[in-house]
Amino acid sequence: MICTSIMPRTVDEAVAALEGVELAEIRMERMRLTRRDVKRMFALPCRIVATCRPDGLSDPERAGILAWAIDCGAAYVDLEIESTPAFRSPLVAAAKQKGTKVIVSYHNYEFTPSAAVLDEVVDDCFRKGADIAKVACMVNTGADGARILALLDGARPVIALGMGEKGAVTRVAAPLLGSPFTYAPPRKGKETAPGQLPRAVLQKMLDRLAPR
Repeated sequence: MICTSIMPRTVDEAVAALEGVELAEIRMERMRLTRRDVKRMFALPCRIVATCRPDGLSDPERAGILAWAIDCGAAYVDLEIESTPAFRSPLVAAAKQKGTKVIVSYHNYEFTPSAAVLDEVVDDCFRKGADIAKVACMVNTGADGARILALLDGARPVIALGMGEKGAVTRVAAPLLGSPFTYAPPRKGKETAPGQLPRAVLQKMLDRLAPR
């Protein structure tokens, strides 16, 4: 399953980008939103991951936006592993009450840690309330990508992704090996993370490897 990841500036842009999409991530940190705006986006007929990274917004501002998203029907909410308990715990509680799945995410934009460290990261994600752990690391060698994909060899749901040009193969392989989904921009030039493949390109690859 491909999750279409977008980082819109306006609600209209988000609505247009997600027409006909089944699963999407809306990165909301660059938007200036009211509760009505959030309600409009999360009323779209697709499952949506609510994400709001700490990019110029305070934790109270981000928490408010994510709380609105949960209340308005977000299918998933993404919370950073490094977030404080004061930020994270109320959102996890709200998500559990509303039936929103919690993704606790770890990002390393420089390198891929050792297998032992990655295993501990996954454990920490679940300790912090995750229904799904997300691990995304910069891939500098083939061995890096292999360590990331090895995280899928377990009973717990993990979204495992490699970033960067050398990590692109993990974005194709991960959903075939058990990752709940993989991320892709709607088209080239709209990437929300390094190494993402455009949705149409990624879907074509997946269809060739595992026809629907």
